[in-house]
Amino acid sequence: MWGMARKNGKTGLCAPIALHGLMLGGDGAEVYSAAADRPQAKLMLTAAKKNVELIPELSRRLKLYRDAIEDPVTGSIYKALSADAYTKEGLSPTLVLADELHAWPNRDLYDVLALAMGGRFDPLMLIVTTAGVMVDTHGQQSIANELFEYGLRVAAGEVDDATFYMSWWASQDNADIEDMAAWEAANPGLDDILDLNELRASAKRAKSGGFKESEFRIKRMNLWVTASTVALPGGVFEMCAIPRQMDIAAEHGDEELVERLEAKMERDPKESRIVFFDGSFNHDCTALLEVFLDGYMRILGCWERPPDEDNWRVPMGEVENVLFEACRDTEVIEVAADPFRWAKELEDWSAVGLPVVEYATTSPSRMVPAWAKFYDAVIAGNITTDGDPRLERHARNTTLKVDRLGPRPVKEHRGSPRSVDLLICAVGGYDRATWHAANQGPDEPLIAWG
Repeated sequence: MWGMARKNGKTGLCAPIALHGLMLGGDGAEVYSAAADRPQAKLMLTAAKKNVELIPELSRRLKLYRDAIEDPVTGSIYKALSADAYTKEGLSPTLVLADELHAWPNRDLYDVLALAMGGRFDPLMLIVTTAGVMVDTHGQQSIANELFEYGLRVAAGEVDDATFYMSWWASQDNADIEDMAAWEAANPGLDDILDLNELRASAKRAKSGGFKESEFRIKRMNLWVTASTVALPGGVFEMCAIPRQMDIAAEHGDEELVERLEAKMERDPKESRIVFFDGSFNHDCTALLEVFLDGYMRILGCWERPPDEDNWRVPMGEVENVLFEACRDTEVIEVAADPFRWAKELEDWSAVGLPVVEYATTSPSRMVPAWAKFYDAVIAGNITTDGDPRLERHARNTTLKVDRLGPRPVKEHRGSPRSVDLLICAVGGYDRATWHAANQGPDEPLIAWG
């Protein structure tokens, strides 16, 4: 999967790759360029034809048709396909070039082609796309955004998948649209294939309301946008990570600050903390997050359904083991937990002595003030993390519900596969941690369970 902003020569890059697959992909190779509609799909085919016409050795060997290129030597064919997935059964691709996947109306064509490649030895699907809106026309997470999130998990080491590779050029989420460094990060062809003056003029028009700023962020900065209201400004929560703060301090030569930040991550087991639990049964995520009274937080456990396991269930015994070990080995002064679907377990935990406190994360009376406190703390830099990519991913996935009861963090829609549970734990955990910090007397020790 290659992702970069528009007008960086993606189509030109793919044309010779298509011809390589046609001529050197083995006898009977099937090469397809696919896109949301037929005109878009034919752009790569048209570029490949121009390559053939310009190179005598290719033009002598290959036959050009209106909608295809044939290699008589190998019996191979290259065609363009559009997103009418129901007409593509029976194909056996050796190479698929998926163009602008973000614009595909749904995942049907992707699934058809991906499954059709199963009969080939060492096939390749190359996705070349710009970012887009996170949801498709049915209100579900788009296949492009789903693969992007999967690529981040592979890159972070959360998922071990040697068959998936992603290169993604993009600006920082919170970058100003007139920041040239942000343009360079998203546009490898800047001031070469892509005209710098045109980009500068587009940024000014977007800033002045000439067209939507979100369109500029998608097409020129290669950033994903959501149809919902984002909970946190892009990139803000990521800056809560102490490792990132240490890198910035090191760049400025502030070794004393680096040492202080390192010390902040080294926590004494006897230091008081909150453990926040948000559980599910099968398709959703279950999370355990510990939050210290100074606002530092890190993950104890996170159980998410693997993408290809529809019958997956939360390993409840494993969750309990992690929780009990934390309460046994460290100073856990409270286990705050949402009782939804886990009421029986909460009763059992309380019966054996865990300091369980029910905390309903679906209650507006709880979450509206908790969110206001959390948001202000993030913006002020009073919350820190160890930089775990899972927590940062859940923060990016979280949207804001705003109604007469007030703003509060939620999933983008019911049934979304994009987990937010760690961020919900962070909001509730920080709420409880600050309560304990405010109610602890000057000489009163905090007593842990155990």
